[in-house]
Amino acid sequence: MMDVLGYSLDEISQVTGTSVPAVKAALNRGRKRLREIANEPQDLSTPALAVPERLLLAKYVDRFNARDFDAVRDMLADEVRLELVNRTRMNGKREVERYFHNYSDVDDWHFVPGLVDRRPALLVRDPRDPAGAPAYFVLLQWAGDKLTNIRDFRHAHYAIEGAEVVVPG
Repeated sequence: MMDVLGYSLDEISQVTGTSVPAVKAALNRGRKRLREIANEPQDLSTPALAVPERLLLAKYVDRFNARDFDAVRDMLADEVRLELVNRTRMNGKREVERYFHNYSDVDDWHFVPGLVDRRPALLVRDPRDPAGAPAYFVLLQWAGDKLTNIRDFRHAHYAIEGAEVVVPG
């Protein structure tokens, strides 16, 4: 707000509902982080998943593409959480199990394993154009061999526009 929009410390304090010292501290942390980002090398190596995580992701993709949703459900942790971005949130295996029914009713998807912003992801392509660019993605998090978090961007296609997408070769 200060560096881009030209607000004063007092104005920022009023807008954010914080004290002037808190605004100064936030500015200091933000500027420091921007300097760190600016000094990062531009030629970062292509990210890679560890073998166990890569195997779990491939197993999930294979089961999902085969529409073996019972096998996919077996991969869920009891405390799994799901966010269907811009639509709903579900908590716990019992609630999340219903999510797969929606995918069984449509045929506009084919998953391939990949990375989005260096995180394990399902890249979703149109099955009629398997070499085409992914339309959206689904982020996954694991604890051991169980899936603990799913963030599905099916209804938020715009998210892929600014993402770093890697399809391992």
